[in-house]
Amino acid sequence: MFTGIIESLGTVKKIEREGSNIHFTIASSISKELKIDQSVSHNGVCLTVVDCTSETHTVTAIDETLQLTNLGDLDVGKTVNLERAMLANARLDGHMVQGHVDTTGTCLKVEEMDGSWVFTFRYTPTPDRVLVSKGSICINGVSLTVVNPIEDQFSVAIIPYTYEHTTFNQIKKGDTINLEFDIIGKYIAKYAQLYAGAVS
Repeated sequence: MFTGIIESLGTVKKIEREGSNIHFTIASSISKELKIDQSVSHNGVCLTVVDCTSETHTVTAIDETLQLTNLGDLDVGKTVNLERAMLANARLDGHMVQGHVDTTGTCLKVEEMDGSWVFTFRYTPTPDRVLVSKGSICINGVSLTVVNPIEDQFSVAIIPYTYEHTTFNQIKKGDTINLEFDIIGKYIAKYAQLYAGAVS
C-alpha cells in the first residue's frame, strides 16, 4: 500500500530483457536503504526489489505489467517517481494507492498558469473507472485531485513543488501516463453494479 507522495526520483541506469520480462536497474537516493523483496512504487507500479547495491536497486516487470503500464517506454537515462510502501503508523498524506495500475492515459495539453500548471488527460472510461470532481486519482504514482472530469477527460493542477520533485516536469502532449483510480470508488462502483443486477 502506498500514499501517492513521491519520496525520490530515480534514474534508469540499465535495462535488461529476459524472455518477456524486463529488469530495470535504478539509481536513487533511497536505493541504499532498500532490501531484496521490498515493494517499491515505480511511476505508480508496485514492483519487488530483486537486487540492490549501495547506489542502485533492480526490479523486474513481467509482460502483463509492461502491457498495462508505461514502463515499457522507459529508456536508460529516464527518470521515474519512487515511493516505498507506507508505514502502518504514518500519516496518510495522499490517498490509499495500491500500486496496481488500472489503465494508461494520454496527455492532451499542458497549460502554465502563472506559477502552476494544469495537465489535461484522456483515458478510456469504464463503469469501474470512477472520477468525481475533487476526488483522488494517482498519475504515475502521484496522488492528485481531479479537476473537471468530463466524459473521457479530466485535468489536474500541479503546484511548483510537485512539478519540480516529480516527473511532471517531463510530461508533454502525447505522452502516456499510468492511472490508478481511487480504490474506494472502485468498490462502490462494483457494489452498485451487483445491486443493480440483483434488483433487475
